[in-house]
Amino acid sequence: MVETSSHDIILGSASPRRLELLEQLGWSPMVLPVDIDESVTTDELATDYCLRMAEEKAVAAQQMIQKILPKNSLPIITADTVVVLDNEILGKPKDAQDALLTLIKLSGREHQVHSAVSVYFAGKTINQISTNTVKMSTISKAQMNSYIATGEPMDKAGAYGIQGYAAMWIEKINGSYSSVMGLPLFETTVLLRELGVKSPLDVL
Repeated sequence: MVETSSHDIILGSASPRRLELLEQLGWSPMVLPVDIDESVTTDELATDYCLRMAEEKAVAAQQMIQKILPKNSLPIITADTVVVLDNEILGKPKDAQDALLTLIKLSGREHQVHSAVSVYFAGKTINQISTNTVKMSTISKAQMNSYIATGEPMDKAGAYGIQGYAAMWIEKINGSYSSVMGLPLFETTVLLRELGVKSPLDVL
C-alpha cells in the first residue's frame, strides 16, 4: 500500500531538479516517475511538443495513481522542458559526442527554453507553458569536454544544467530561472490556485 500522509502533492517526474524546486516552495512531493514515448511528430512546433509531453505525462501519472492509489486526493504535477536553437529541438544527448555537438551549437548563441507544466486535481487538468531566452557565452572545446566528463549534461535537454557547472557560461536569461531549470514555479502556483489548491505558504 502506498503511504501519502507525509506528502501533499504528487510529482510525475524522476527529475531531481523539479523535486528540488517544489521543495523550495515548501511542498512535500511524492515522486512518481512516468515513462512515455517522447518522439517528436512531423512538423510539430517546439511549444506544441512541449505542451503535449506535459499533458501525456499527466495522463500517464493519473493512470498509474489509479492503480496504486485509487482514492488519491493529492494534486498531480507533470512537466516537460525543451531547448530550441534555430527551430531545432535539442533533446537529451545520446552520448558524449552528441553532448559535444549540442554544446558547440549553443556556444556564443541565444536559444529558447520552453517549460510546460500540467496540473491535475479533482478530475480536471490545466496546462501552461513558459518561454525563455538564454544567452550562452562562447565555450572552448576543452571546457566542453571537461564539462561532459562530469556527467552533468547527459540527462538534460540541451546538454546543460543551468543550476550546475554550466551556470558560469550563462550570460543572460530573459524569463524565469526555475523554468529554465525545469519547472516554472510561478505558472505552477497559478495553476494550482486556479484548481483551488493552496500552496504551503498560502496557509502560513
